[in-house]
Amino acid sequence: MAKFITLEGIEGVGKTSNLEFIQQLLTAAGHDCVVTREPGGTALGESLRALLLEHSQEQMSADAELLLMFAARAEHLNKVIRPALQQGRTVLCDRFSEATYAYQGGGRGLDWNKIAQLETWVQEDLRPDLTLVLDAPVAVGRARAGKRSAPDRIETEQDTFFEQVRAAYQQLARQHPQRICLIDAAQPLAEVQKAIRQRLHDYQILD
Repeated sequence: MAKFITLEGIEGVGKTSNLEFIQQLLTAAGHDCVVTREPGGTALGESLRALLLEHSQEQMSADAELLLMFAARAEHLNKVIRPALQQGRTVLCDRFSEATYAYQGGGRGLDWNKIAQLETWVQEDLRPDLTLVLDAPVAVGRARAGKRSAPDRIETEQDTFFEQVRAAYQQLARQHPQRICLIDAAQPLAEVQKAIRQRLHDYQILD
């Protein structure tokens, strides 16, 4: 029954509330769920998250950012994700490798082949069973995110950066339709969650 499900999208698309919704659905269906996030999920990962997101690191190079993401991911896989899956538990993760392609590849303009090499090194053949990308126009995400808290280092990027991130997510969904699904997150929440529930049925994660 163990499944690896990731939730992706730009800021303000509703990942947090919808991750909770998915957890509730799967728990009710008998899944033993582990909920985690990237970057983060471990003590080292959370320390690296702080380095990546705090404003004192505004001059960080794109390559350093990429390598820190994969350093956090390597620890996360070793300490949390792989052990949970081996125990037959379902892992729900707020962002994973698709975020690296979208943010460091799309947003920062790094070579996707370089990211793919790191992905294979760190993850070997492990990929999510299902990745749901909550997709909404940048203006919509910005407006929603602005109502939450002060923006972190990456959230302060310009709209053009987030347009590139969104386009990268859309490209990933086209390249890997067998496991990556776009969900229209500009809809009312009830409609978004209806679509999520349907995808979980389509992928036989829910009966």
